[in-house]
Amino acid sequence: MTKNFKPFLVVNPKSYLYGEKSLALAKASDAVAEKYGLTIFFTCPFADIRLIKENTKNIIVTAQHMESLKPGRGMGHVLPESLKEAGAEATFLNHAENSMTLAELSKTIQRAKELSVLTIVCADSVVEGQAVAELGPDILLCEPTDLIGTGKTADDSYTIEVCDRIRKINPEIAIMIASGVTTAEDCYKVVKLGADGTGATSGILKAPDPAVRVDEMAAAIVKADKEKNS
Repeated sequence: MTKNFKPFLVVNPKSYLYGEKSLALAKASDAVAEKYGLTIFFTCPFADIRLIKENTKNIIVTAQHMESLKPGRGMGHVLPESLKEAGAEATFLNHAENSMTLAELSKTIQRAKELSVLTIVCADSVVEGQAVAELGPDILLCEPTDLIGTGKTADDSYTIEVCDRIRKINPEIAIMIASGVTTAEDCYKVVKLGADGTGATSGILKAPDPAVRVDEMAAAIVKADKEKNS
């Protein structure tokens, strides 16, 4: 998996969508990724990974979680090799809705590296983000947990501080700011302030037309990135 994925958008339906509805939004996101040449990570339930991978070509199909388990015993756990073979090219780790111990997180990041699976690792504060950065994730999602799903974004100073501190630890880590991101304007702002990417759940799913909202967000990210680097 190439690491040349900046800038990016994460379309994250969590468990609100599954099966055919998940596939429909994945296909729409796939078309948007091709339209703008933008990297789009699309998360889905484990059981839908193969379905979505086989019916798309531009998005990065992303698992919602992974564990450090190796082939063998481990009934009921999430085997990295099974996700990879099903078509997952990335995985979320340590989300507020499925947090991990630091020891398990460290081992799982290493397992992902062995399989060339990109990691999007969550941290709920700048301090935790600094600790997680030491583990070498591909993308660090540093978001205040209390803003998730509220439609309220962190203030500008938070985004600037996160980008500055994490890049001092490891400039290779891509930085994602997403809590409360709802509109295309929100996407534009966080990327213009220094983030490499952003994403949304409710901001997309509660839109009058989720596919249109993905298109709007993608356009805003591409615009902000071009202006930031011009």
